[in-house]
Amino acid sequence: MWESRRAAAVPGSVFALMDAAKGRARAAGLGIVDLSIGSSDLPPPDAVLEVLRGATRDAQTYRYPLFSDTAPLREAAAGYLARRFGVCVDPAREVLPLIGAQEGLAHLLLAVTDPGDKLLLPDPCYPPYLGAAAVAGLNVVTLPLRPEAAFLPDLDAVPVGVRPRVLLLNYPNNPTSAVADAAFFRRAAAWCRARGALLVHDHPYAELTFGAYRAPSALEAGLEGVVELHSLSKTHHMGGFRVGFAAGDAGVIAALARVKGAIDFHPYLGIQRAAAHALGLPDGVGRAGAAVFEARRDALVPALRELGWEVAMPEASMYAWARVPGLRDSVAFAVRAAETTGVAVSPGAAFGAGGEGFVRFALVQPPEVLREAARQLGTVPTA
Repeated sequence: MWESRRAAAVPGSVFALMDAAKGRARAAGLGIVDLSIGSSDLPPPDAVLEVLRGATRDAQTYRYPLFSDTAPLREAAAGYLARRFGVCVDPAREVLPLIGAQEGLAHLLLAVTDPGDKLLLPDPCYPPYLGAAAVAGLNVVTLPLRPEAAFLPDLDAVPVGVRPRVLLLNYPNNPTSAVADAAFFRRAAAWCRARGALLVHDHPYAELTFGAYRAPSALEAGLEGVVELHSLSKTHHMGGFRVGFAAGDAGVIAALARVKGAIDFHPYLGIQRAAAHALGLPDGVGRAGAAVFEARRDALVPALRELGWEVAMPEASMYAWARVPGLRDSVAFAVRAAETTGVAVSPGAAFGAGGEGFVRFALVQPPEVLREAARQLGTVPTA
């Protein structure tokens, strides 16, 4: 009776089915190995936690934080972008703190689009993108990500008549773990400018990179018509803190600030202080966390390949994206796997039609646990 058309348009979550399947497995006495949720199991750096502990004892942090109070975090974010990517932004006009990048994207779409506008969205994609598009009342035009193209979109294949208001990209990618180089972002930014579209890049895995690969920033292609969302959830293992920032085109940042100002205040000042400290830490701190996920990748991917599953070796992120031979219903498979083995993975169909036939693994368990999980999944029928 009270549900709005906007709320009704938000897609249902396949993960509710997975949660129920995990519950049934627990009731049957199975131990759960949950590889379905991409939440880092590593702790934030000790120095960051010490800053937060100190802030909780400072009564000045208890009040509502105003925009002027966010200056240290904005300046830290600008310093990080300059040090890491060689990108120069004005912390007063081109950076805005977020209560997590997921919140930031939802408010960003409200700030720069009108109902009925087109959003060009990769398929498969992170499911909350679809929810944010539904809340904003947007028409989603899917952009296929195919394994034969290394899960990079072919923008030249988009019909000339399709003129989206926003193109949303995400590299390193969730769920596929695909990566992009700086040349790709230059092409994407040029494509958007030619079509009058805003390029939005969701960049939560910027520091979770392996080997020699280092993820570039879309902002390296210039700030005009480009905005990038950063989160400390993965790179600094601060998922529950809900803190990040948007940076880029000053007009976009101003519109986002206007919408956010009508809806929320900024993150708790203590969390802002912790985040600012995290962004100023030496690069080696972030690399230590990445090395943990790299070792887990090195354990899981060969174990899955021994099953005959097709898995590219990820160069970044905290996921492995596996095509399962003969799999036609990834949701049924994932539910069956959880109920019979206790191993929970994300069904590819949860990320869009292009994900069917795949499952996603979050690298949130030690190597030996991941190897055993792969062995158990090999006993689960695919049909």
